[in-house]
Amino acid sequence: MDTRPAIRTTALRLGALACTLACAGLPASALATAGRAEPMQAAQVDALRAVAAAGGIGAYWISEKLDGVRARWDGRRLWTRGGYPIDAPPWFTAGWPDVAMDGELWMGRGRFDDTGALVRNPPADAAPWRDVRFLVFDLPDHGGTFEDRVLAMRALAGAGHPPWLRPVAQSRVADDAGLQARLRAVLAAGGEGLMLHHRDARYLPGRSTGLLKLKPHDDAEARVIAHLPGRGKYAGMTGALLVERADGVRFRIGSGLGDAERAAPPPPGSLVTYRHNGLTGNGLPRFPRYLRVRAPPGAGPGAGH
Repeated sequence: MDTRPAIRTTALRLGALACTLACAGLPASALATAGRAEPMQAAQVDALRAVAAAGGIGAYWISEKLDGVRARWDGRRLWTRGGYPIDAPPWFTAGWPDVAMDGELWMGRGRFDDTGALVRNPPADAAPWRDVRFLVFDLPDHGGTFEDRVLAMRALAGAGHPPWLRPVAQSRVADDAGLQARLRAVLAAGGEGLMLHHRDARYLPGRSTGLLKLKPHDDAEARVIAHLPGRGKYAGMTGALLVERADGVRFRIGSGLGDAERAAPPPPGSLVTYRHNGLTGNGLPRFPRYLRVRAPPGAGPGAGH
């Protein structure tokens, strides 16, 4: 079956901006310190249009989007994306370089819940950490272009560091057909999608058009505000979650909630991930569907890119 139309339609929902705004900026270290430094995040834009505006796919490095727990190494310890310390066992980070590294704590495809639970509730036995890798996808304080940073990250693999500290695999494709073939291969293997990083982009805290996300669905996060009562067969249970995005916009998520979630819904304050089909004319998520709890109340977000 030809999946090109579906992939292309999906990609065209991701917004549109040129990449040139992201190719200059200040080092992340100038804006914050240690674990509180704001990470670089993918722009919520139309990936294919942004790629075309920036000179074509040949200007981008491509990696798989990993559904793990994003973490930052400040040269001394690990922090979550939200600035909370991660209690990894000392042997896990022993011998790591004293440079800032942005990456993903990853246990494999489909194991986000396992990784998240390990980070949120460190077990007394450190054995589960044997299954974790820290896959580095950027160097916040490097100062060079992303292409320069790719070369610096590749040096990690040959610097005598432990096997669980490795750079994310970065590669290039020649054209749109190669990009879609790469996306299909990742999806077929159980992956989420691709990250496209412009070769000239500097590391910029916050959303940057130098970093794009290509997925078959749009995923986002929102904070649970309240539980709305169900009706009919859901009487006495939660019918929908009232959630709030980071920009203050509130909306309901009812689809995607199973009986277990309706009986014991994520408590107010929880950060949840939802899936949607683009945005309406009013800027609200179209057909939002509950996916999972991303972080409990009071915890910093642990999402990926």
